[in-house]
Amino acid sequence: MRHYPEYKESGLEWIGKIPGHWKVNRLKYVAKILPSNVDKHIYPDEIQVRLCNYTDVYYNDYITVDTVLEKGSCKESEFTKFVLRKGDVIITKDSETPDDIGVPTFVKNDLDNVVCGYHLTMIRPLVCRGEFVFRFIQSNRTRRYFELHSNGVTRYGLGKPSIENLLLPIPTDSEQRQIANFLDRKTGQIDELIRIKERQTELLQEQRTALINQVVTKGLGPNVEMKPSGVEWIGKIPSHWEIKRLGHVSTIIKGGTPKRNVDRYFQGDLPWARPVDITALQGALYIHDTEIHISEEALNNSAARRLPSGTVLLTSRATIGEIAITTIPMATNQGFANFVCNEQLHNIYLAYYLKAIKDLLISFGSGSTYLEVTKGTLVGVGIPLPPLSEQKQIANFLDHKTKQIDELIVAEQRKIELLKEYRQSLISEAVTGKIDVRNEV
Repeated sequence: MRHYPEYKESGLEWIGKIPGHWKVNRLKYVAKILPSNVDKHIYPDEIQVRLCNYTDVYYNDYITVDTVLEKGSCKESEFTKFVLRKGDVIITKDSETPDDIGVPTFVKNDLDNVVCGYHLTMIRPLVCRGEFVFRFIQSNRTRRYFELHSNGVTRYGLGKPSIENLLLPIPTDSEQRQIANFLDRKTGQIDELIRIKERQTELLQEQRTALINQVVTKGLGPNVEMKPSGVEWIGKIPSHWEIKRLGHVSTIIKGGTPKRNVDRYFQGDLPWARPVDITALQGALYIHDTEIHISEEALNNSAARRLPSGTVLLTSRATIGEIAITTIPMATNQGFANFVCNEQLHNIYLAYYLKAIKDLLISFGSGSTYLEVTKGTLVGVGIPLPPLSEQKQIANFLDHKTKQIDELIVAEQRKIELLKEYRQSLISEAVTGKIDVRNEV
C-alpha cells in the first residue's frame, strides 16, 4: 500500500498523524446524534412500523431492504425523528459489557416504515458521507474510545455527549467515497475467506462427530459380522458385542453444593467442579483442577461426594452433555451426573460414547425452569459394550484421530482470527490515512 506524500499531527494521540490536507472535527458538527427511545411494545393507537433492533445492528454490517426486521409501533414524533434513511449510521449505546458499545451498522437504502429502536443511537451525517463515518466507527481506535467512555457497573451505556464529541479525521468528499468503496471491496473479500474457513471448521467438527459415532457403535474392524442391537438409536453392532445399561456397568453419582454462607466450606483442598469448569476446557477431555476448592467439612455436610481419579463427568442440568474425565480426586455441584466405571467399562470409551449421544441426552431432558437429564433416566440408557481390551483400542484410536482433527480445527480457527485482525487493521489504517487507497483498484 502507498502512503500520502505529506502528513501532519492530528492533535489526537489515539489517531496520530493524518494526511496534510485532511481536517479534524467533532462528530456533532458533521452529523445529527439521535439516541432512540422507541421500545419493542406494540400499541394499536400508534403508527405500525418495523423496528431496527439491537441485534439487527450488532450482527450486521448493513441494513438493507432485504434485512428481516420485527414489527413495532411508535408515536408520530418518533417516526419523524427515527425513520431510517439511506446513509444513516446506527450504533449500539447500551450493553452488558463495554466492548459491545459502539458497534455500528450502515443503512444502505431508504427504508419505508423502518424506525431505529431502543438501546441504539442513530447518526445522520450532514456534511460528510455516512459510509465513511461507519467505517471510522468500525476502526479499533474508535471502538476503544467508546469502550473507555461507556459508564456502568452491571450494564454499560454510552451517553450522547461522548458520541457527539468523538473527533474524526475528515478527508475530501471524493476521498471519503474512495476509502469507503475500497473497504467495501476488501472487507467483502476477507469476509468471504472467513466464511470459507468457518465452513471448513464446521466440516472438520462434523467429521470428528461422525468418526466417534461410527467407532463407538460399529468398532474398528471393517468386515466384522453385525447383529441388531435392539436399540433404535444404536442400530447394528458387532456380533460379539453386548448391549448393557449404564447403571449396570457404572455407578452414577450426583453432585451437590455446600452452604454458600459458610466461608470455611470453600477454603479446602478438594477441587469442586461446576459446569463452567467443563466449558472452560473448550473440548479437551481431561480436567486437572477447578477454580473453587472445598473442605472435608463441606463434603461431610452436603450432597457433594469425593469422586476418584478417572471419573467421567457429565453436565446434566441446563447445559446437557459436556464431558470430562478427572485426573485427580474431586467433587462436583448438582449440575453433574458422574460415572465411576466398573471392571467391564473403560472410562475413556464411555466418555466418547457419551459425546456421541449428546443430542439424545438433551432430548431426554425435562423440567419447567431448566432441562435436566435425571439419574433415573441415565441408569437405563443403553451402551454398546465390546470386550474391555477392544474398548481400550477404540479409546486409543479416537484419542489419536480426534487429536489430529482438533489440531486442524485449531489451525483453521487461528487463520480466521488472523483474517479478522487484518480486516480491522485495514479499516483503521484506511480511515486515518495511514495508507493511501485513492488509486487502489
